[in-house]
Amino acid sequence: MSDRRITIRAGEVTVDGELDDSPTADGVWDALPITAAASTWGDEIYFSIPVSADADDTAQETVELGAIAYWPPGSALCLFFGPTPMSQGDEIRPASAVNVFGMIEGDPTVLRSVQPGTAVEVAKA
Repeated sequence: MSDRRITIRAGEVTVDGELDDSPTADGVWDALPITAAASTWGDEIYFSIPVSADADDTAQETVELGAIAYWPPGSALCLFFGPTPMSQGDEIRPASAVNVFGMIEGDPTVLRSVQPGTAVEVAKA
């Protein structure tokens, strides 16, 4: 990971994260701050962002708990804090491959209280 730290605020919930040194992280970092309305899909929050990137060498069909990722088909930032409707067993499976470019620090499951439509702000910490 790099020294690029972010703060994510969604309603009453705040989590911190750290971005890696990938080209996707570079694009997101340069676009911050970003504010958008949350959409949810199982234990995932996602929202469109003003960043365009193709799937890269970090693209994964399953991700770790707390992954911060970019979903190329929807130009969306994704926060993973548990299973999605496509998950099998304990895996965390996005709708399709995502570029993982960071990790949430601490307990990402606090994001479960975020409701669809909640304003989410992602900013440099």
